[in-house]
Amino acid sequence: MTWGKGCGYLAQGCDEFTDLDLSHAIIGTTLKVRLLLYTRDNVTCGALMSHTNLHAHPQFNLSRPTTFIIHGYRPTGSPPNWLQSITEMVLFREDVNLIVVDWNRGAANVNYFKAVENTHKTADNLTAFIQKMQEHGASLSSIHMIGVSLGAHISGFVGANLNGSIGRITALDPAGPQFTGTSKENRLDPTDAQFVDVLHTDMDTLGFREPLGHIDFYANGGADQPGCPNTILSGGAYFKCDHQRSVFLYLDTVNQTCAKKAFPCSSYKEFLDGNCLNCDLFGSVGCPVFGYDITKWREVLLKFGQTKTFFTTNSVSPFCMTGYMVDVVIWNEDVRWGYITVKLHGDDGQEAVANIDHKALKFKRFTETKLFAQFDKDIQLVKKVSFKFSTGNALKPRYKLRVLRLRLTHLEEKKRPLCRYDVILEESKEVTFRPIPCEESNF
Repeated sequence: MTWGKGCGYLAQGCDEFTDLDLSHAIIGTTLKVRLLLYTRDNVTCGALMSHTNLHAHPQFNLSRPTTFIIHGYRPTGSPPNWLQSITEMVLFREDVNLIVVDWNRGAANVNYFKAVENTHKTADNLTAFIQKMQEHGASLSSIHMIGVSLGAHISGFVGANLNGSIGRITALDPAGPQFTGTSKENRLDPTDAQFVDVLHTDMDTLGFREPLGHIDFYANGGADQPGCPNTILSGGAYFKCDHQRSVFLYLDTVNQTCAKKAFPCSSYKEFLDGNCLNCDLFGSVGCPVFGYDITKWREVLLKFGQTKTFFTTNSVSPFCMTGYMVDVVIWNEDVRWGYITVKLHGDDGQEAVANIDHKALKFKRFTETKLFAQFDKDIQLVKKVSFKFSTGNALKPRYKLRVLRLRLTHLEEKKRPLCRYDVILEESKEVTFRPIPCEESNF
C-alpha cells in the first residue's frame, strides 16, 4: 500500500475538528455542521468540504465508497479522543472517502435537550450533502455511516430521509435519553439502511436498551463494562466509561486485534448459563463476529429480521475472550452448590483465568453439569489446569467436591477435549493437574 505524507495539503492548511471548552457548553452553541474529508492521500490532515461544490476537492473520489463518522453529545465541548484512531484504522483497512461530521457547535451544550433538537437539523444537512453526492454519480449502497450515541440516531434520520437506500449504518451505543419509548420515526430503526448493526454497552444509563438493528450486540450484557468505575466517586469516568467503551470495542475490530464471536440468545443470563452456544442457525458461516466485518453475515441475518446477540470482553484492549465448555460430573451422594474458578497454564508461563460465578451452580451425583467458561487469554497449548470450588459461605462446614470427570472443550477451535478423572476439590483450595485427551465415554 502506498501512503501519502498524511499532511499533503499543508500548503492550504489542515482543517481540524472544532475544539471548544466548558464555557462554550455553558453558554450554549448554535449548530454548525462541518465535513472533514480524509483519504489515503491525507490520512491525518482534514480537508474542509464544501456542502455544494464537490469538485472543489480533487481528493474526493465518488467512485470510492464513503464512510461518515458521526460523534454524539459533547457536554464539555472537547473533541472525541478516538477520532484520529478510527480515521487512521478505517483508511488502513479500506480505500474510502472518510468524512468526519463535526457538529460540535450544536452538540456542545450543557442542555442535553438542545443537542437532541440539533440531531434532526444535522441529519437534514447531511441528507442534502449526500443527495448532492448522488447527483454526481455516487452510489447510496456504498455509503457507510458510523454513528456514536446521538450520532447513531442522526445516521438513522439521514437513512430515513433517503428511504433506507444507504448501504450500512453502524450504531455504537445509541443514545437512550429522549429516544427510549419513541416511535421509530424519531429514532434509529432497521428500515433506515440496507443493513443496520448496533452495539449496546450502557443501556441502563446513557444508551438504548431495546434492539434497533438487523443485528444487535450486547457486550457483557449491554450495561456495565469490565474495568469501568462502579461508583460516582470516580468522577466523570463513572458517567462515560461504559458508554464510550462501545467505540473502543469497535476499534479493536477495525484494527483486527481480535475476533469477538457473538451468540444469538434471548437474555444475558441464558448466554452465561451456556444455553446459547449453538451456531448451526447460521449454517457454514457460523455465529456472527461483532464489528467492522459483520457484513460477511449480512445475507443470512437479513433473513431473520432482528437478531439479538451477546458476547463478553476483557477490561482493556485486546478485549476478546476465549470460550470453553466445561463439563463436571461428581459422585458425592448429596447435591452440592457453589462456584468454580478455572485456570489454564501454558508452556511459556502464560495463564488464563475464568471465574464462573454469575450464579451458584448445582452439582448432582452422576449428572453432567455444563459450565460456560470465558478466559481472558487464549492458551494455545494447555499444559496444566487448575480448578477451585467454593460455596461463598464462610460460616458453614467446608465441603469437598468429589469429581468423577472434568472435561474442557474449546468453543472456537476443533481441538480434542481435555479431561481429568477422579479428583477431589476441597472447598477454596486450588488443585492443579495435567489434563489428558478425553476418553470416548459418557456418564
